[in-house]
Amino acid sequence: MAKFVPPIRSALWTFLAGQAGSGALLILAAALAIACVNLWPISAHAYHDLLHWPLGYSLSAKLGEMTPHLWINDGLMAVFFFVVGLEIKREWLDGRLSTWERRRLPFIAAAAGMIAPAIVYLVIARGQPGLSAGWAIPAATDIAFAIGVLALLGKRAPLSLKLLLTTIAIVDDMGAVAIIAIAYTASIGGAALLAAGLVYGAMLSLGRLGVKVLWPYLLLALLLWYCVLLSGVHATIAGVLAATAIPIRSTPGTPDATDSPLHRLEHLLHPWSAYLIVPIFGFANAGVAI
Repeated sequence: MAKFVPPIRSALWTFLAGQAGSGALLILAAALAIACVNLWPISAHAYHDLLHWPLGYSLSAKLGEMTPHLWINDGLMAVFFFVVGLEIKREWLDGRLSTWERRRLPFIAAAAGMIAPAIVYLVIARGQPGLSAGWAIPAATDIAFAIGVLALLGKRAPLSLKLLLTTIAIVDDMGAVAIIAIAYTASIGGAALLAAGLVYGAMLSLGRLGVKVLWPYLLLALLLWYCVLLSGVHATIAGVLAATAIPIRSTPGTPDATDSPLHRLEHLLHPWSAYLIVPIFGFANAGVAI
């Protein structure tokens, strides 16, 4: 009797399977934050005090004294963007974005989905300097919320729709990173930026030398994050840059090769990003007083 061989599941399929659960968890975390801020005055004060509690030290003059909120937005979200960067590189070289024919529709849809809301916002907020700088907020697409809503439909939501939405989200993430780097960086520290470039070059050199052990990349990625933080560029950019330096072995048909550092690292970090970092970020940033 022939032995049954289970079908190979790519990193994208694993991403889709896990993202639905994390999306639902993110929705619950955001709802909890909104409830804390709006239902009880005592919980609103506790929510604000917890997130902005001074920790007694500073990593850069620009950020000032560190707080849990700063660590979430500049530290944990750098890890999230690192995972996003791994997904982008994998899909670009070895997945659904590997050819220009496959990239065309998601690129057009993602670009339109960013530009149109930003234009509508600017039309409404024109002439108000205090509000016009917020144009990037409606331009961003929160893929976790979208996948979470689709998950509520169960099998009635076709897999092809989830695949398209995920691909659009990857392109949208590229645009979000570019917006942060270009539009939301006030001043640049030249020495720190030069140091970041040297660290990034060292990571690329490791890849060219054929180094497949992960710990040297992770140590340099941490150093890259700190240099980018000191430079004044948003620290999440370091996550994407570090991800592009992680080597990948293209494996058509067997996309989860154990000797591919990128695939191993993506599988290692994705559960932490999806089920811990993203819900914490949602809780820390969804507490808006209505």
